[in-house]
Amino acid sequence: MIFLLHHLVEHYADQTPDADAVFCLQDSLNYASLNKKSNQLAHCLNKNAVKKGDRVGIYMDKSLEMAIAVYAIFKAGAAYVPLDPSAPASRIAEIIQDCRIDVLISADNKIKRLTKVNEQLSKPLTLMGCSQSIENCSSISWAKIHAEFSTCNLRVKIIESDLAYIIYTSGSTGKPKGIMHTHSSGLVYAKWAANEVKLTAIDRIGNHSPLHFDISTFDWFATAFVGASTIVIPDEYTKMPASYAKLIEISQMTVLFTVPYALIQLSIRGELADRDLRQLRRIMYGGEPFPIKHLITLIEQLPQVTFDNIYGPAEINGCTRFTITDVQQSTTNIPIGKISQIAEALVVDENNNQVAYGESGELLVRTPTMMQGYWGRPELNQNVFYFQQDGVNELRQKFYRTGDIVKLDQDQTLWFLGRKDRQIKVRGYRVELDEIESTLVSFPDIEEAAVFSIKLEDHSNQVHGAYTIKGDIDCNTKQLNQYLKERLPSYAIPSVLKVRESFPRTTSDKINRTALSKEAEHDNN
Repeated sequence: MIFLLHHLVEHYADQTPDADAVFCLQDSLNYASLNKKSNQLAHCLNKNAVKKGDRVGIYMDKSLEMAIAVYAIFKAGAAYVPLDPSAPASRIAEIIQDCRIDVLISADNKIKRLTKVNEQLSKPLTLMGCSQSIENCSSISWAKIHAEFSTCNLRVKIIESDLAYIIYTSGSTGKPKGIMHTHSSGLVYAKWAANEVKLTAIDRIGNHSPLHFDISTFDWFATAFVGASTIVIPDEYTKMPASYAKLIEISQMTVLFTVPYALIQLSIRGELADRDLRQLRRIMYGGEPFPIKHLITLIEQLPQVTFDNIYGPAEINGCTRFTITDVQQSTTNIPIGKISQIAEALVVDENNNQVAYGESGELLVRTPTMMQGYWGRPELNQNVFYFQQDGVNELRQKFYRTGDIVKLDQDQTLWFLGRKDRQIKVRGYRVELDEIESTLVSFPDIEEAAVFSIKLEDHSNQVHGAYTIKGDIDCNTKQLNQYLKERLPSYAIPSVLKVRESFPRTTSDKINRTALSKEAEHDNN
């Protein structure tokens, strides 16, 4: 029986041992090999005092070893904590200390960065996967792990409600938040996601997202749920759209779940017309809205593909899906779909009263795929959960406050309107920054846009906008200003509007609006 996430690999290692589990360029692991190698690492973790409930860090680039590390940590009874390989050493050290990580699985090409991390830690680490060592830290190489430890399944007594992984929120400011998921929440999500998009054992699913981004749990766990193959897309390929498209073709990828930015780059710069992508059957996107004009172009380029808009914050995994069937140039918004059959949703006003159909409110969700809470943040947990009293059974139902503003149609379809924290007041008027951004990006010459606000000395808000243009087009600012005036009230038109060559981005390829806002505040001063 499959009760825990690593049981997926053990099941298919027994049932279809020769089936391919993971590909990374020319290298691969079948399910039998993945299970044996993760067993060896699990035994090594166990011998080095990793026990049930411990947190083990993963600090490496995407690779076959990443898959081994994830399942080995599960088998040892611990929870994995993925660390962003591109993050500053200070942030890595902060997460290691916050999560009380003693063992880190890494690689030799990270030793230089780890040396800087180690300088900021109060106690030494045990490094696994490294043949080199750093001051005060012991190291155990992959060669030693695979030569000296048993390939037999390690049986540590854990149950579905035990911690499986902690994903820290990305961002450049504030204390990072660790989102705690259990084997149960991860496994229920894997089943839901696999069923929603009809995954089968013959599918080959592209792994675009880094391990510290929540979409990666689809690539690993939903894939393993059906015994399919995960195609690792190395980080360098995600930055080269033409090579990315070639990899999709060569690897015979059938399913891809990623963010809109990556798909926009594939559409514009991926030379898709030169590729035979007939095997690609489904593309899901999430994380942020997909600009309609780019979505239409991609649908025209890949007519055989089914496109899905997937919604679900990392705290609750996926909980809605909308299959896109008909998009016109006049379309202004794509719904996020109906709440899944395993979840319940409330749309409430500021007083937690449910709003009427068609009215906007904050989305609250309860689902078995929901996180346990934030690691070590009891005060934050009190604020992000809402408890609804069940008058019949006198039970309290626990909902997660998403912070997303939505509206609900009569047919139970949800529409995403923006973030609660992206609503501001300008001269007394309520302004939706996401609405302004959507209008700006709909201008024909604009490729991407970002809208954000800054605080002035009198504590009022000022709206700023920035955009990139397509290729060598000389964007007509006079026409753009007129376009905005025809579609937005005067108080919603950005006071400052700048063209940029590119945007700063988070490691999940979202526009870093925090960095833009800081830059604007600096310029304003």
